[in-house]
Amino acid sequence: MGPELADLARTAGTTMVTLMATQAWETTRDGLVALWQRFLPDRADSVSGELEATREDLLLARDSGDTDTEVELTVEWQARVRRLLVARPEVADELRRILRRRAADSGSRGAYVRGDGARGPERIRLGGLRGSAGARAGHLRQDRGTPGRGAPCAR
Repeated sequence: MGPELADLARTAGTTMVTLMATQAWETTRDGLVALWQRFLPDRADSVSGELEATREDLLLARDSGDTDTEVELTVEWQARVRRLLVARPEVADELRRILRRRAADSGSRGAYVRGDGARGPERIRLGGLRGSAGARAGHLRQDRGTPGRGAPCAR
């Protein structure tokens, strides 16, 4: 896996978990399940269940102020997206489209993904991660030039 797909996996996993706590979640979930159905149909049903279980865990964690769980859930989805991209790299453009559209729907304090991988860096901004969870995960902003290192974006 090249660095641009690795960056996409990080930003997508983070965006997915962030969107789970927004009003845009249902359409985001539907788009993501449809994506898995199209590219890895044998995994679509289990991914749907995993997304819902993660959302429940995220909402409980946020209610109790458990930022560590939020970070762990983000890392889990980054790994799942990475595995999807390794198995089917052609999914990248569709994944970007889904996340850009849904992040825009979530409002200005939500998350967004920018960049097309080929012509520019993957970036993400998160207003949804509470406390220092996103900063500890190092995924508030990912630049292709610094894989694995994130820097908080100014709000």
